[in-house]
Amino acid sequence: MKSLKIIAVIPAHMASVRFPGKILFPFFDIPMIEHVRRRALLVDKIDDVFVATCDQQIAEVVTGYGGKVIMTGNHHKNGTTRVAEAVADIDCSHVILLQGDEPLLLPRYVSSLVEAIKKDPDGDSWNGTAPLSEARECERHSFVKCAIGTNQQIMCCFRRSPAFCDFESQSTFIQKILGIIAYRKDFLAQLVKLEATPFETSEFIEQMRIIEHGFSLAAVSFDCALPSVNERSEVEEVVNFLKSDEKQQEILFKTCGVHASDV
Repeated sequence: MKSLKIIAVIPAHMASVRFPGKILFPFFDIPMIEHVRRRALLVDKIDDVFVATCDQQIAEVVTGYGGKVIMTGNHHKNGTTRVAEAVADIDCSHVILLQGDEPLLLPRYVSSLVEAIKKDPDGDSWNGTAPLSEARECERHSFVKCAIGTNQQIMCCFRRSPAFCDFESQSTFIQKILGIIAYRKDFLAQLVKLEATPFETSEFIEQMRIIEHGFSLAAVSFDCALPSVNERSEVEEVVNFLKSDEKQQEILFKTCGVHASDV
């Protein structure tokens, strides 16, 4: 493996089905994607941060704040293929894909992913995970969970737990899949050319293409999952979290110069 150069890319588009234009929804007068980009910039272990989009409106907002944008085609059905196109001509060894609808992103989570890459730079991919908080989450199909082996490799992803044992036992090897994932750049280029797999398409779980084709997907465990914005109704939860969490308030002031308690 040549010397490491790790970049972060935030794929974004305006046509969200459940919340159109959500990527530019303002939190404390700053567009949501800009919160994510600024938090990524706090991570000194990554070499650059880009937004990948097909929408001129998003590009103008991000560049207006001094951000770097890579324009992509408008044919992409997911962020993975958009990022693969965006980085094709970028000089880097690894790519971290960040979700533009997660304005509570903790920079230390990104740093943990970088450290995992450095420990095994020849690995194929890495995914952030977090513990389950209650038993009923095992059966909730709205978010993806995974089973993790003793080598910290993700063995399978699913929406409802296939395990028979009690929750206490399941919580030792099952975690939530989070929206922060990293790839070795050359593997990402290979991944998006692979055929979609049966489990992936049936369960709508992108990570299963990696596993079903026999490649490695390492779990990088974080303390907890943080609220994101899939629907407009979730905006209030994010705002309340910002106002109640001291670490979030500290990051908000550092990135936006705003005191959440004053808004």
